[in-house]
Amino acid sequence: MSRRRCALAPTAADLTSLRDRFAVPGGTAVVMTMGALHEGHATLIRAARERVGDAGFVIVTVFVNPLQFGAGEDLDRYPRSLEADLKIAEQSGADAVFAPSVDEVYPGGRPQVRIAAGPMGERLEGAVRPGHFDGVLTVVAKLLHLTRPDLALFGQKDAQQLALVRRMVRDLNFGVDIVAVPTVREPDGLALSSRNRYLSPGERRTALALSGALFAGHDRHAAQEALRARALEVPSTRARAEALSAIGESRAAADAHAVAKAVPGAAAAVRAAARTVLDEAARHDPPLELDYVVLVDPADFTEIDDDFTGEAVLAVAARVGTTRLIDNVPLTFGTLGAAS
Repeated sequence: MSRRRCALAPTAADLTSLRDRFAVPGGTAVVMTMGALHEGHATLIRAARERVGDAGFVIVTVFVNPLQFGAGEDLDRYPRSLEADLKIAEQSGADAVFAPSVDEVYPGGRPQVRIAAGPMGERLEGAVRPGHFDGVLTVVAKLLHLTRPDLALFGQKDAQQLALVRRMVRDLNFGVDIVAVPTVREPDGLALSSRNRYLSPGERRTALALSGALFAGHDRHAAQEALRARALEVPSTRARAEALSAIGESRAAADAHAVAKAVPGAAAAVRAAARTVLDEAARHDPPLELDYVVLVDPADFTEIDDDFTGEAVLAVAARVGTTRLIDNVPLTFGTLGAAS
């Protein structure tokens, strides 16, 4: 439970008054949401409280941002449940819920000057939803100015959004730390999302292919990295080969060396493992309609090559019925070799 009651701030003036009322030597953290809070949001709020400590100030923003919804998207039916959101925010450790109106955030109507997401914002989610990330970055910039935090926490589930916010903060010199929090999943593996409530039981069974594909890709990656690690332990000397052969390990050693000498992570095999699960789900009833499955560099969200080393993101987006879902897992390629 929060150490004090979570207050509702409908305006920026109300939020400033709340901040002035409390000393915040531990700093201020913000968690930005569009409401309909669930355990994923609660995890972000608890992480924010842990980061700033008991003396800090934790703000949760609740704002359904019209700028990031395109024509035909679900702005009007997006769930709004402020009373329940206040309860979850308080139970998770928030001090204030900043829930402004559209007029409060965009006085005078939609802003004429906005943040442009650039080329990274036109890929993947940006290609499917043109202008979406311009709207996201514009409201994030506005909310950062209005809440004035020391750090802002975002979920890894929205990996492209996270990457773009980090890039905006770096490129435009915002004085705030961006903290990523791992994706929270339901017991069956489905990533928590407010849109999960739209799935029928049959659609939910099909939707499990998203996390299943990511786990398959993750397992393939782990197996390949293990082979690489094994290869590093096997010197390619004739004496060593003869010794391994004598105990029946020559094939394993050869396989490990082949993997190590070919590619440090075999990105194509990871993609293929994920794609196999998704292709099977496309034959389900109801079927999964795939938008994309990609393995990208989080610095710019372009596809990685088979000789890539470093941090990567395996991401998937698909529709089941009328509901569009996204998910991802972070992977690290080639660090075992780099560390040796």
